[in-house]
Amino acid sequence: MSRVTSMLPPPHLSQPPPRPLNVSCQERCGTLKGMIVSRPGGLPAAKGSGLLFALATLACIAGIAASYYFFVHTTTGQYIDESALVEAVEIHGPAGKATTRFLDLLPGISLAIAAVVVLFVTLARRRWKAAGITVASCAVANFATQMLKDWFPDRPFTGVQTLELNSLPSGHTTLAASAAAAVFLVVSPRWRPLAGFLGGTFAVAAGVSTLINQWHRPADVVAAFLVTGAVMLPAGWLVMRSGNRWNVWDGHGEHWASSRLWLGLSVLAGLLSAAVAVYSLIRIAPAGLGIPGAAQEESTTNYFWAGVSLIVITGYLGTVAATWLFGHAARRRS
Repeated sequence: MSRVTSMLPPPHLSQPPPRPLNVSCQERCGTLKGMIVSRPGGLPAAKGSGLLFALATLACIAGIAASYYFFVHTTTGQYIDESALVEAVEIHGPAGKATTRFLDLLPGISLAIAAVVVLFVTLARRRWKAAGITVASCAVANFATQMLKDWFPDRPFTGVQTLELNSLPSGHTTLAASAAAAVFLVVSPRWRPLAGFLGGTFAVAAGVSTLINQWHRPADVVAAFLVTGAVMLPAGWLVMRSGNRWNVWDGHGEHWASSRLWLGLSVLAGLLSAAVAVYSLIRIAPAGLGIPGAAQEESTTNYFWAGVSLIVITGYLGTVAATWLFGHAARRRS
């Protein structure tokens, strides 16, 4: 008897009784659900974000075509665009020296900002794919601008005295906007609202400076913003897809850099510019557009301010749209 007992396994090594096969479906589903919820990495990315990126890219391409047609091939568009350029002479005196200096330094500033931020993020956060995609897209955006400038035919004569040489899109503006977009793409989602506002402000300042110095018309600057968007949006989608692990955030309340304040400032700048544009155009419209008490006046700087407003509205509208789109596409931690 003692020999038989010694052959049995010790109590602490005995196998647990087999689990009954008739476990309820609710219990099995509950266990599986718990495993899914507790999976690290947060919630999946928003559904349909790829479609939104595609639609935004197509909107930029359509905007380039519309801008080129209206401001280059129609008499009204040419007149508005050229008048803003001519009236910039009135502003160039007090502001020309500062903006000329800024434009001279713009290529170096743009490259320095993009290089420092991209290099730091790449080395510190190991975001090699994001850095490669971003640098390549910046090069493509600037190359596309130069190709379009050469590919678009000269401005046709529509009765408006203007230089026939095509200047659309603006190369300086594309350089500034693509550098700002590069920083926007490689930083973490919680930093993107701040990066978007600062980068948008930098790009808008570059565009307005080219108008003040009579280097470019307002439509050239708008087209540069749209070219940048058409190239950087697909690149941004690739960054989101390849960097799914770090493109995670807790929303606008997570960090001071992700505050809705930055979106609000962009919206406010756009609304103020829209008000300036409406006021300027009403002053120079025939018979004041029929508004009581408003009379048509000879423009001295109204077209210029309307052109500046167009640049500011486009720049900050793109900032708000990009900030919302990337925030929507980023995964939530909980």
